[in-house]
Amino acid sequence: MIEAADLAKRFGEKTAVDGVTFTVQPGKVTGFLGPNGAGKSTTMRMIVGLDHPTAGAVTVNGRPYASHKAPLHEVGALLEARAVHPKRTAYNHLRAMAATHGISNRRINEVIDIAGLGPVARRRVGSFSMGMGQRLGIAVALLGDPQTLIFDEPVNGLDPEGVLWVRHLVRGLAAEGRTVFISSHLMSEMAVTADHLIVIGRGRILADAPIQEVIGGGRIRTLVRTDDADALAAALGSADVEVRRTAPGLLDVLGLPPRAIAETALARRILVTELTPQQESLEDAYMELTRGEVEYESQRPGRDAGPARSPRRAAANAPDDSGETPSHP
Repeated sequence: MIEAADLAKRFGEKTAVDGVTFTVQPGKVTGFLGPNGAGKSTTMRMIVGLDHPTAGAVTVNGRPYASHKAPLHEVGALLEARAVHPKRTAYNHLRAMAATHGISNRRINEVIDIAGLGPVARRRVGSFSMGMGQRLGIAVALLGDPQTLIFDEPVNGLDPEGVLWVRHLVRGLAAEGRTVFISSHLMSEMAVTADHLIVIGRGRILADAPIQEVIGGGRIRTLVRTDDADALAAALGSADVEVRRTAPGLLDVLGLPPRAIAETALARRILVTELTPQQESLEDAYMELTRGEVEYESQRPGRDAGPARSPRRAAANAPDDSGETPSHP
């Protein structure tokens, strides 16, 4: 289990993590999502002691990471997969890591097989593709057979087979009762991998809930097609309803059920040719949660500008100057 209490990190005048509190439970895959600069990597680095908190505390299995006598047996982490001497072979890198914790050569061979590194185990890491480097990083994380796993963007550089392998791996680890904490920018992959989500923006927690609650907890969304989109949009718009023009004659209505839309159109004698309830995706939910929390935001084609109102935000009015400043051990 990972427990963070009022965890904060500042780099000079920059606030990367702003008093976050959360618990990552064993037996499930917990996804960690947020825009670039939101504080994800800094939070993960504080969990494993690579960055020291400015305030608050974080523990792994009830103790700070640094207080564990054999950290590799408690926590396996993939944070910087390429942080390996390029002239060292994959096998020798694993052997060096194992030697510090009394881990056997048998276990080294086991994680090589698990990660699919057999054909390249005796090759120098400097010749590895990004995907093979990721596999080596995951092998290192598994080396001590730990109860807690932390993976930062583990599918970066992997081909479709590798992505599927990571999905089955992390779900299998969680099924064994282990704690699995994983970040990814691939919403489609997180949607089929994670059981629980923690979403962070500008260093603050925006959501902390089971994935179905995050996806299903938003406003009702309906696709409406009409020959008089301007008139219907004006009739439907209110403080609690957002109407987006996605194409000529096509409206995306958030916050109003289909029957109410139909009744409004009928009362104003506006012809509606399509009225389709929409199932929100994880990507939709994520974009709504993090709108206004990104450092740089572009206008999406076919969408009216303006902030969305989200009832799912667990934090609002985050400071404008917060963000994440990477550091290196």
